[in-house]
Amino acid sequence: MKKQLIPLLIAIVLIIVIGGIGAVSILFGKYSYSDVMMDLEEYYELTKADQVAIVHGNEHIEIKAKLDQGIYYLDFDSVQSLLNPGFYHDTAEQLLLYTTPTEIIRTSIGSDTYQINDTESSPGYKISFYEDDQLYVALDYIQNYTNFIYHPYTSPHRIHLLTEKWEKTVATVKKDSEVRYRGGNKSDILRTIDKGETVAVLEVMENWSKIITEDAFIGYLPNKVLGEQTTVTQLPDSGYQEPEYTSLVRDYKINLGWHQVMNEGANDTLSQVVANTKGLNVISPTWFSVKDNEGNIRSIASSSYVNQAHNMNLEVWGLVENFDKDISSYTILSATTTRTHLINNLMDEALRVGLDGINVDFEDLSYDAGEPFVQFLRELSIRCRKEGLVLSVDNYVPRESTAHYNRKEQGIVADYVIIMGYDEHWGGGGVAGSVASLGFVEDGIVQTLEEVPAHKVINALPFYTRVWKTKGEEITSEALDMETANNFIQNNSLDMVWNPIAGQNYGEIQKGETFYQIWMEDRQSIATKLEVMKKHNLGGVAAWKLGFETPEIWDEINKYLNE
Repeated sequence: MKKQLIPLLIAIVLIIVIGGIGAVSILFGKYSYSDVMMDLEEYYELTKADQVAIVHGNEHIEIKAKLDQGIYYLDFDSVQSLLNPGFYHDTAEQLLLYTTPTEIIRTSIGSDTYQINDTESSPGYKISFYEDDQLYVALDYIQNYTNFIYHPYTSPHRIHLLTEKWEKTVATVKKDSEVRYRGGNKSDILRTIDKGETVAVLEVMENWSKIITEDAFIGYLPNKVLGEQTTVTQLPDSGYQEPEYTSLVRDYKINLGWHQVMNEGANDTLSQVVANTKGLNVISPTWFSVKDNEGNIRSIASSSYVNQAHNMNLEVWGLVENFDKDISSYTILSATTTRTHLINNLMDEALRVGLDGINVDFEDLSYDAGEPFVQFLRELSIRCRKEGLVLSVDNYVPRESTAHYNRKEQGIVADYVIIMGYDEHWGGGGVAGSVASLGFVEDGIVQTLEEVPAHKVINALPFYTRVWKTKGEEITSEALDMETANNFIQNNSLDMVWNPIAGQNYGEIQKGETFYQIWMEDRQSIATKLEVMKKHNLGGVAAWKLGFETPEIWDEINKYLNE
């Protein structure tokens, strides 16, 4: 009997042993750590020998830098989006420009030299170059004008880029370990890490933490190998000092009136258009217009007009416009030669007649003309700053379609940013409505103040009203000065009712097949807009245009100026 039990017992023991070995193998497989190294070229998504991965702060980004003869380069679009939007690429003349408050730094694409005024210098490396129609710029060159730091690493090539303050949580590694691609012991290893190294902790989970190493690997470590965590602040301090953009902002509210001057003879109407004004301290005659695609201008500026205005204690800010539809603003502004020619022409005229400022009124700019327009303002501001001329820029009420006007940059380089707080509904819009309802005006102010300091913002009021005519499906309108609009109301016995939402008196009447509507600009509506402006503590008020107002309007404006 015992002899029969022995084989059975042996079999049972073998089954137990084999089962135990299997269980141990399963447990070992489950809890053991993988020793497979991650393919780092794949990890950093590098597909070319000269590509350089970028870790921006605590994030691995898709953008790649380029390594050429030991110098790191970044494509121009990424330079603008990541580092400094102030660099300008003149594609027509193949130039790279950077503008400070006082100078234009210029380098030809492919060159190892740059020019400041008449002085040429070289950093000892190629500053920029084209490859596959893409412009690349050396990071070291950008760093001359931008506060950021970067640290390069090899095997594989990568840089750790810091462009803004980083408050990071750091921990010291308590024992030798492996940084893994994912949180889990089966994940591939990015690199080993030694006891005493410091990592920044990005996210803490149950057993693992997402971290970034000092050499820009973003991966995972077990929580048990991390020591006590502390918060430290790292600044992107490369030693670059941002220059100060000095402004000619007045220590009082601006009260500007645009004087529409269509010909030289109209310069003689100055006394007439300011006769009923109160508190007016700036007049802006419409003197200059872009004449052609070479940057020439038409000018009807008059030194005697300026002298007369000065005797009335008025500053004169000559207006320049681009209203000729046969002229391409992009063509003029994008090329450095024509842009410079336009600026020189404006400055020559401004100095000839003794202007106090220049008012830029460039409207209907195409999207691609936005960046050249801002570069034009940067360069014009240098000349205005040097000559003591106030630079002001006219803008639409902010909308997504006009974001390329870049009000934020205007608020840096210009002295005043003027909101044209009207044309909410206009002649070609096909919809009847207010020229400047209260909500429209305040929305324009609020949005502009998100990008421009309040003391630099001037809101412009309309001194005109539109009478809308609807006949069948056809909607038309006519812009009227205030007196003519009042006559229309009286002659047609319109019953005007105050609309608190629009902040205007509204009237309508049916005459035969035509339906007339008017949202009136008058003393009450202007006073309501001025209250909003006072609430936001703006730098002043402007008006389009002198001669369209009734005298009592100036009582409200003068009260606003003195409150």
